[in-house]
This record gives sequence, structure tokens and C-alpha cells, in this order.
Amino acid sequence: MEPRPIAAVILAAGQGTRMKSDLHKVLHPIAGRPMLLHLLDSVAALSPAQTAVVVGARREQVARAVAPHGATIVAQDEQLGTGHAVLQAKAALADFAGDVIILYGDVPLVRADTMQRMIARLHDADAPAVVVLGFRPADPGAYGRVIADGDGRIVRMVEYKDASPAERAETLCNSGLMAVRGEDLFALLARVGNANAAGEYYLPDIVMLAAADGRGSAVIETGAVEVAGVNSRGELAALEGEWQRARRARAMADGVTLIAPDTVWFAHDTILGRDVTIEPNVVFGPGTTIGDGVTIHAFSHLEGATVAAGADVGPYARLRPGAVLGAGSRVGNFVEVKNSVLGDGAKANHLTYLGDATIGAGANIGAGTITCNYDGFFKNRTNIGAGAFIGSNSALVAPVTVGDGAIVAAGSVVTRDVAADALALVRPERTDRPGWAAAFRTKQKAAKAAK
Repeated sequence: MEPRPIAAVILAAGQGTRMKSDLHKVLHPIAGRPMLLHLLDSVAALSPAQTAVVVGARREQVARAVAPHGATIVAQDEQLGTGHAVLQAKAALADFAGDVIILYGDVPLVRADTMQRMIARLHDADAPAVVVLGFRPADPGAYGRVIADGDGRIVRMVEYKDASPAERAETLCNSGLMAVRGEDLFALLARVGNANAAGEYYLPDIVMLAAADGRGSAVIETGAVEVAGVNSRGELAALEGEWQRARRARAMADGVTLIAPDTVWFAHDTILGRDVTIEPNVVFGPGTTIGDGVTIHAFSHLEGATVAAGADVGPYARLRPGAVLGAGSRVGNFVEVKNSVLGDGAKANHLTYLGDATIGAGANIGAGTITCNYDGFFKNRTNIGAGAFIGSNSALVAPVTVGDGAIVAAGSVVTRDVAADALALVRPERTDRPGWAAAFRTKQKAAKAAK
């Protein structure tokens, strides 16, 4: 049988009032990426024919976020339950013939392979009308329950508010995620009523409506973390923690040494080579790639940076977007690099700011050096040649070029280009006045005593 097209309906119309935020709930980030975009990335792995995102309040925020991903925005102006929310996507899927997977924007960590399992179960020999994704949380609490036989065929599904004590004793819970054939979905939704404790149109009711037609449904299970939802800042932090734990474990399995794993924080797209060593309290922002054999020392922060093999970073280093460190280069204590390239073997060991600069291979940047890249209106570049030596406490006022092999003496303010292999010495000649300090102190003490 040829694979059927897949459509995804993602529910994101909740008010998110418990977040106490002006930002839409599904746009709060995990690992530096909005929750909804984590989910859309997993959906994209299925090559869906259509993706519809159902929104309510702050829909314009969601629309901006999903626009680059080709999703269709569907409005649910009045929130009347999950069944009602999915029904709003009917027009968007009017020309669709295939299988529909129903997801939640605040349940961001669902894997593509789990979605594929749901679709595959939909087409097993017993042809269930609906496939429900179930899970067994440590505390079932107020989740809806799934009563199923040993083969995963659903006997009954019930919301917690409407469940009997015996049904509440069941540990298999409904995540809310479902797979349904498109030709069945909206016909079943049209029959859902709201005669329940909350007066809402519940999506899970389609399971029992299909049963009334003599058609069974099935449940498959996954882990509780994968279907964990976010309704508060606390839950967001907890899910961030779960994501980070899994990412750290994967990093170590792939050949990365984490000295204190719980103190290292990755972004969703951090790329790490083999034999990388990461010391405690290192934070990766989005867009960072680390080559083989790199050491990142404690308390460093890297974002939008590329670090080549064998480089050494930190401690207390900050690599900002556009920082590119060549093989074997060194960025040390309290050094900040922004939109700058350090050539192979170049060094900036202490207390330095390198912004909008190109530093040649083997160059040495002394402690306290600053590239003065901003004149109050424009950013300008500094170019430092291969093998150049910049003495401590120097200021290079961009735009300026220091040639290959040149030396800039300590304490210099360089405002003009320095030729290759030249010495730039920008200091007034020293003048000594013997006895001046002693005379000064005597004078000042007398003045103070006279007061």
C-alpha cells in the first residue's frame, strides 16, 4: 500500500495565563528555540502535505514565528475545548485526503518516530478508527484515562472530571495526541457534544463515537517526558531540564567529556566534535559549532561561534555571534570576541575585546587590548596580520591595519596603519623629576594641617 499523505493540526489557542507573560505560551523557548518550532521541526521530518496551527489570543505572534515554516494559521476565536479547536481546521484541510496527526504546541518534545508509530498503527490489520498516544506519568493526577485491553485496543476513554473511582485508578493516561484518517476526523468531530462537567467539546470523545459505530480505536505508549506539557514557568524550567539531561547524555555518548554535566547548558543546535572537553558552568547559545579536541574552560559563554579543532577557550571567555577561532587558537581569561576571526594558532590570553576584527595566524594579542570598532555611528574593522604582536593595554582605533609581523608597543593608541615588520610606538617620552613626589607630599600635608 502506498503511504498516504500526512497533515498535522497543532493546537495553540490556549490563553497561557499561568505563564504571566506578554509572549504567547508556545513561543517560550527550550534550549534557545520556541517550543512550537521544536514541534514543527519534528513534524517536518514527516514531510507533511499540510500543517495547520490553531491559534486564539496573540495569534499575530504565532503567525510571525511559523511563517518561515509554511504552516497555515487557523483562528479559534472562542475556546470551547479541544474538539472545537480541531474542527476549526476543517476548511484548511478541505482538499486534503490522507492521515491527520493532532498535536499540541505546548507539548514540544514529541519525536518524529513517535508520530510515525501512530500513523503506522492506524494502518495495522485491525484498522483502528483513532490512534491515541498514551503515557504513564509518576502522578496520573487529573489526566484523562485510557482503559485498554492487553493488545492496546481501547475499551473506554474518559476525562478525569467524569471518571469513576475505578477509572481514576487506571495509570494509562491520554496525552491528547491522536492520529485519525482525514475522511473520518471531521465527521466524528461534528457529532461531539458538550454534555460534560466542563461544558466543552472534548477531542477524545471521537474514540467512543467511533466505538458506537462499531469501530475500535487503539492506544500506543511513550514516555512521560516526551508528552510533557508546559503551562507555567515552573513546568517550562522542568522540561528545559529534561531536554538538557538528554542532550548531555548524548554528548558524552558521542565522545565529549563533561566535567560537571549538570552545569553545562546546550542550545538546540549545538554541534560538538569528538574529544571535546567542557569544564563546569559553560553555556552555549544558538548557532555554535565546536571542532574536535577543543577545550572549553569553566564559566565561558558561546553563541553563534565556530571553534576549530584544537582551540582552547576560557575560563571566563565570551564568544559572541560571528566569532571564528582557527585551529589551535587560544582565547583566555575575560576575553570577548564578536564578529571576528582568529587565525590558526593566534592567541588572546587575557582581558581583551576583539570586535569586528581579523587576526592572522600566529598573532599574539596582549592583555588589555581593545579594537575600537564603533565610532558612535558606524562599525569599522581592524585587520591584524599573521605573526603580529600587539603589546598589552593597546587600543586599535578602527578602521586600521597592522601588517604581518609588525609589533605594536604596549600602551599604544594606534590610529594609522602599521606596516609589515614595523614597530609602532605611541607614547610620550618619559620625563623624571627627582624629588618631586616628596615635595608634593610635604606641600599637601601642610595644606591639610592648615585647615
